Amino acid sequence: MMQLKRVVVTGLGALTPIGNNVSEYWANLLCGKSGAAPIKQFDASNFKTQFACEIKNFDVSDHLDRKEARKQDPYTQYAVVATAEAMQDSKINLDSINLDRAGVIWGSGIGGIKTFYDEVSTFAKGDGTPRFNPFFIPKMISDIAAGIISIKYGFRGPNFTTVSACASSSNAIIDSFNYIRLGKADIIITGGSEASVNEAGVGGFNAIKALSTRNESPEKASRPFDKDRDGFVLGEGAGTLILEEYEHAIKRGAKIYAEVIGGGLSADAHHITAPHPDGLGAKKVMQNALEDALMKPDEIDYINVHGTSTPLGDISEVKAIKEVYGKHAYNLNISSTKSMTGHLLGAAGAVEAIASILALQKNIVPPTINNENFDDQLDAKLNFTLNKAEKRNVNAVMSNTFGFGGHNASIILKAYSN
Repeated sequence: MMQLKRVVVTGLGALTPIGNNVSEYWANLLCGKSGAAPIKQFDASNFKTQFACEIKNFDVSDHLDRKEARKQDPYTQYAVVATAEAMQDSKINLDSINLDRAGVIWGSGIGGIKTFYDEVSTFAKGDGTPRFNPFFIPKMISDIAAGIISIKYGFRGPNFTTVSACASSSNAIIDSFNYIRLGKADIIITGGSEASVNEAGVGGFNAIKALSTRNESPEKASRPFDKDRDGFVLGEGAGTLILEEYEHAIKRGAKIYAEVIGGGLSADAHHITAPHPDGLGAKKVMQNALEDALMKPDEIDYINVHGTSTPLGDISEVKAIKEVYGKHAYNLNISSTKSMTGHLLGAAGAVEAIASILALQKNIVPPTINNENFDDQLDAKLNFTLNKAEKRNVNAVMSNTFGFGGHNASIILKAYSN
């Protein structure tokens, strides 16, 4: 039987609605800061939802030269910026690694939706003469972020993008984990990015009644497990993790944040947007992740839940947790960091994996904010880490992400030890 390699995390990068780097993001998670505010990127006054979790104080020209930036959709720009932080953090010397065994596996649920919207709108308003930007297609396609990152760093190993709606970057992390533990790569840049705060993104999610419409108090709109929740809050940004084969990391003296020890995948096979009411897909994906990690439920200390603040989703996920974890469910910390970041769609899994890793490192669980009126359809005896971060010994974390189409992914991360 083939001996699987160990896989560790050696670099982190984040660009989020509550912080433009990892340290800012983590500090604002712990103090319970909301990233939601009225939309600034376009005039949203005619939309049912007029707020979002946008990234703030971000000028792409601080990171990319103008010529390069014009060739990239914002979702790619975000990916490049978060990855630059992670690569610097990892201290990888590109001259001393085998670039044929270094890859990029990225996640994005939608890709270049702003580019698509802008180009098609311009055409529709014209005289019918096709005047499209020559970079229209390469800016729009969902795989281009992975391609641009590989070009920048010269990584010639596995290179592709996973697309599974809100599970996209968790899928990317799991694929990266598998390639490395099977011995097919030494280092993989992984994570996800999304830039859907625009007319098409907000209008589209409004049309399916997925978004909160709490326009009078946006900072309180993302309220997982609260009786008065009315939908998720759209977010944007990127998260990058550098995954590395353990011996390779040790040999180069890398700083190790955590170990990736398992990943699970499943499908609800139920509905295009709604979760299975009994949480069957969520239950199966968590069981699959535990089995893959060779762990028992009582070895998990914290679950960073999908927890989008939708009426149906929160209930079905909690049902699944209680079935999988049994009595141990009452010993867990559970929290939804989407209460602060909003829902970053295809980037959610990556930014939440980063939160999970830092919870392991710091032995502190970030809170679920905005819980003012707990939903009595849930179980008040469970510890949802409401409104305040909580210190505890965190040795193993599960991070859940579930996407439209019934795509489910769960990652298990463990505190690093030799």
